[in-house]
Amino acid sequence: MTLFDHRRKEIARRSAPLSARMRPESLDQILGQTHILGEGKVLRRAIETDRVPSLILWGPPGTGKTTIARVIASVTQSYFESISAVNAGVRDIRTAVQAARERLGMEGRPTIIFVDEIHRFNKSQQDALLPDVEEGTVTLIGATTENPSFEVIGPLLSRARVFRLESLSDEDISALIDRALTDPELRAGEPEAMLTDEARALLVRVANGDARHGLYSLELAVASTEPSEDGVRLVTIETVENAVQQQSRYDKTGDLHYDTISAFIKTIRGSDPDAALYWLARMLDAGEDLMFIARRLVIASAEDVGLADPQAIRVAVAAQQAVHLIGMPEARIILAEATVYLASAPKSNSAYMAINKALADVRDTRNDPVPIHLRNAPTKLMKDMGHGEGYKYSHDFEDNFAAMENRPENVRGHRYYEPGDQGFEPRISDRLRRLWKDGRYGHLPPNSEKR
Repeated sequence: MTLFDHRRKEIARRSAPLSARMRPESLDQILGQTHILGEGKVLRRAIETDRVPSLILWGPPGTGKTTIARVIASVTQSYFESISAVNAGVRDIRTAVQAARERLGMEGRPTIIFVDEIHRFNKSQQDALLPDVEEGTVTLIGATTENPSFEVIGPLLSRARVFRLESLSDEDISALIDRALTDPELRAGEPEAMLTDEARALLVRVANGDARHGLYSLELAVASTEPSEDGVRLVTIETVENAVQQQSRYDKTGDLHYDTISAFIKTIRGSDPDAALYWLARMLDAGEDLMFIARRLVIASAEDVGLADPQAIRVAVAAQQAVHLIGMPEARIILAEATVYLASAPKSNSAYMAINKALADVRDTRNDPVPIHLRNAPTKLMKDMGHGEGYKYSHDFEDNFAAMENRPENVRGHRYYEPGDQGFEPRISDRLRRLWKDGRYGHLPPNSEKR
């Protein structure tokens, strides 16, 4: 390295963001992720014994994916080649792989190819990595915030170990802040900074488990604070509030989108209105599509509340129409009302189960002809062929009911609809049991396998 290279590197280091200057250089300096990097864990043993396989590091932003990859390269004395999936193409991949082959042959030095945001690589780009990953010419470490099961091609995924990273705890973020405030090297000659307890608590909350965002927020807050007469910068909660814009990780096409709507629906199904309102609020705060939420409420009204409260679907559809008409901010009230109604309502999935059983029969059995008495007979020829013969018009009989066998022979006796015992549904069961005196709609024991 020349003197100019050294100077340029030093200037770049000092002007780099605090998160870059604080990047850990050893396994012991990495905060969090003890479930994969703690003593005796598989990944740590692989790093320490220099037997690191190709990896996919999957986790939220700011959890240390890039840091872990760099530390692995350092510990194993591998060349670190970083590729961003945002702006790299197949040619860049092939160039990096060719350099890795030459490096391995001439110097005996292995190469780690780190692909940031690997989920942005298309199939052909991922295919370009496959042969050399398989042969061991390079060790691939991919970083992604998205579920690799959906974003990484099967052949590449099968040749790599997936490790899930978790958001940092509040304690980890607080420790990171302490280190940034007390390390003279990191302060880079700037006046000492201190935080009030309220400012620290807000910074930790704003970080939301993201080390990079937490350090960025701290750096901005400190830079916005003038030193006092004694040369100390006292960062207050007001300074933090003015300096930081809270950022949501919610991505309307990403994992958190699906995880949050899943939590919303499952807490409605679990009759927990408070939890359902919380997840609704998370989606509203993140700017989720209102009609997406409304559609899910309509589905839940039929799938999870169902015939235990036949009014539920009316409430959900009315909410969907009202939300479409009104929009935010008032739409939040409409969605909240529908959410509380569905979460508080009695639950039954009998209609959902019934149609699934019927569809299974349709797929698994012959599609026998419609019984003759149910066939349409609009012409004389069809009547002469017996279409409609034997049909009983229900309104001509007591209780507007006429017992007939209305299914093909091969599925007669198969049970689909099994009434539940919640809300309105026992009344349905009583009526059907009274009409069909064959016991067809009597209550079944729990978890009955009878069809």
